[in-house]
Amino acid sequence: MHYPKNIMNIYGLIGFPLTHSFSKRYFTDKFEREGIKESIYNLNEMETLDGLLDFIKNTPELRGLNVTIPHKKNVVQYLDDLDEASAERIGAVNTIKIYADGSTKGFNTDYYGFKQSLEEWFDKRGEDCEGIKALVLGDGGAAKAVKVALEDLHIPFHIVSRSKSEHTLQYEELTEEIIKNHRLIVNTTPLGTYPNTDSFPDLPYQWITTGHYLYDLVYNPAETQFLKKGMAMGAQGLNGLKMLEMQAEKSWNIWVHEDSLWSV
Repeated sequence: MHYPKNIMNIYGLIGFPLTHSFSKRYFTDKFEREGIKESIYNLNEMETLDGLLDFIKNTPELRGLNVTIPHKKNVVQYLDDLDEASAERIGAVNTIKIYADGSTKGFNTDYYGFKQSLEEWFDKRGEDCEGIKALVLGDGGAAKAVKVALEDLHIPFHIVSRSKSEHTLQYEELTEEIIKNHRLIVNTTPLGTYPNTDSFPDLPYQWITTGHYLYDLVYNPAETQFLKKGMAMGAQGLNGLKMLEMQAEKSWNIWVHEDSLWSV
């Protein structure tokens, strides 16, 4: 890919598919708003990571990458180093810093974005994390960050997945008692994401109450079917936009300053 001669710093997103992008819009607006010169943020669709190392090697202006579905776990094996406090502990990467010598280091800013936004949400609602139990829907790369954040908040949780294992519940195993006793439900799956806005996790929504909190990592659309169905039962709902904004700013601080202020 050819870039204008004045571009000295390239950032971007890798994943597949990239049908829409919060990140490109966010960073393009940030560069313009803050007068950040000679910088650009691009989308790089990669169905596999086979070409990642060549891409980094052949793009000397590349300073940093964000990583999205489906590569957050698999990208770890391609990196030279992992941030011990985030990526190494979580086992998934969504932010890569690329140094002047071409070496790479992986971080996880999903942890930061989810934990901070959840704490703010609970605080605004006058809710205390103490006594809250959670259900985490999905067990992919995003779920890994959510699980570590919940552990640090001392919120016990169960993973809910379509696949059966000794560490997960299946959707059909969710009883009224389980739903009642887990007032925080976090959707880490892509179900409901534009353009497939009619899809949603297969929960027994009839047992959700006014005491429940539904957090959807999906942000487009702003109100997914998951949130609509829960809020129709009186639950509080929050989408993933605030989390994305917080993790994006943390990514930028890592790329520019290698911000290591992790509350992990």
